[in-house]
Amino acid sequence: MGDVSTLPGRPRRPGAASWLWSVAVAAALTLGGMTLLDLAGRPPSPPLLRASFVGAAASPEVRLEPAVAAPPPPPPVQAPRPRPIDVPADPYAREAIEEIGTIEIPRLGLTQRLMHGVTLRNIDLGPSHWPGSAMAGEAGNMVVAGHRVTHGRPFRNIDQLVAGDQILVTARGRQATYQVASKFVVTPDRTDIANPTDTPMLTMFACHPPGSARLRYVVRADLVSTPAV
Repeated sequence: MGDVSTLPGRPRRPGAASWLWSVAVAAALTLGGMTLLDLAGRPPSPPLLRASFVGAAASPEVRLEPAVAAPPPPPPVQAPRPRPIDVPADPYAREAIEEIGTIEIPRLGLTQRLMHGVTLRNIDLGPSHWPGSAMAGEAGNMVVAGHRVTHGRPFRNIDQLVAGDQILVTARGRQATYQVASKFVVTPDRTDIANPTDTPMLTMFACHPPGSARLRYVVRADLVSTPAV
């Protein structure tokens, strides 16, 4: 009979050499930190994986910076408002004579040419636009001066105007319709009646009472339309 370990159908038991080899491999794996099972019977994590977990736990928390809102756009640049020129001390100071359009006041039956100047050289020829003040239909204060008792007395009856009356002005190719809003009396030094305004308006003034230069009668009107000429 041969060796029983070689008989077919019978399990072959390991010899002494195989047993020693298994013990050596297990010892090498254990010394290298790679035991096949941990104490709980589960496969252990590889050393590099365990190190990465430890490092992640010890790293500081990532802080997300909040979004920064965009700065607001700058305010739109506004064009400078027209500013009337200073009145010369000499009422007949040298000044160009210029006709720029017409002024109509239906309630007074008035239709007059519109001059452009601040001295009596122009005002004596008809109602005159104060240079530097707004033009017809423009934003700002359009200022017009006229006589009450001389030189055709175009503004003789401006004190008869009432709220809602219309004034039609055509100047340098532009037409504008204004509507009377208020009336008042000021002293001659009140040049602030010609100050620029944010809203488009018309200011007409003349001496007061008729025949006297002691005061000024002022009519203010708001712009209501600017049809194309």
